[in-house]
Amino acid sequence: MPSNAIQAAVAALQNNEIVAMPTETVYGLAGNAYSEVAVQKIFALKNRPHYNPLIVHIKSAGYLQQVAKNIPAMAMQLADAFWPGPLTLVLEKQDHIPDIVTGGKNTVGVRVPGHPVALELLEALDFPLAAPSANPFGSISPTTAKHVVDYFTGTLDIILDGGSCDKGIESTIIGFENGVPILYRQGSTKVEDIEKITGALQMRVHANNESVMAPGMLSKHYAPNTTTILTDNVIAEIEKHFGKRIGVLQLKPTTLPDFISAIETLSQSGDLEDAAKNLYAAMHRLDHQNLDLIIAQKMPAHGMGLAINDKLERAATS
Repeated sequence: MPSNAIQAAVAALQNNEIVAMPTETVYGLAGNAYSEVAVQKIFALKNRPHYNPLIVHIKSAGYLQQVAKNIPAMAMQLADAFWPGPLTLVLEKQDHIPDIVTGGKNTVGVRVPGHPVALELLEALDFPLAAPSANPFGSISPTTAKHVVDYFTGTLDIILDGGSCDKGIESTIIGFENGVPILYRQGSTKVEDIEKITGALQMRVHANNESVMAPGMLSKHYAPNTTTILTDNVIAEIEKHFGKRIGVLQLKPTTLPDFISAIETLSQSGDLEDAAKNLYAAMHRLDHQNLDLIIAQKMPAHGMGLAINDKLERAATS
């Protein structure tokens, strides 16, 4: 990343402007987490409801106590194990974190991003960054700078291009209720890896407007404009919609009927890590094909398949 691009982003952020930055999960719309003015701009740009909290990005685990307090020992174990990386911890917030960041709650989601550009930017700042995904609220998350450009041409001046995101889906979110670790969102850090530290996790991965403890908990999210159906049996579902312009999102290559208008294959070998990395880009491409319907294959229910299915279920909610 050219130093002048980072310098321009730093100057904008210091002036309460918003920039798009790459992370290892998805691209984010970043602003000064301590500034209500900047954070309000993020909500306005995304058209995001204010009850839905933002994640605060910090430069290192050593910075954590500047944004959170009364941190459970287990949270520090998770930070040591997974940061920098795609794990967000929901913790009691320091009083100076604006309520607009946290949806009015006394907790804040925090993580250290695992992308060199995001870390370089954070190192150059003396404040953390609130940074939800760089897309209009509810739509498909962006995993390339072009996705961000397509969403925000004319409304966002600085987009730092860090290439395609390495993980491709959002961070996993863990909170603590009465000291007990809770899974709020499936994501790029596998639950089974987290459970080696926490033991079996309780799950609370869906919410209504009032009970959103973390981003990505609403039933409809990550959604294409095209109607999307998630199924265990792609062929049977295709047969129900003969005569329509159908796109198929599948894990690995299979034989499909000739009349299918568009096919996106997430991994040539069926690797779920590859599939996660490629998921949103494939959804973007299908959504631009003028289809009547996207039929998405449900993934195997283990490892990254759990997180991919979570995103696809929310995309397919009508």
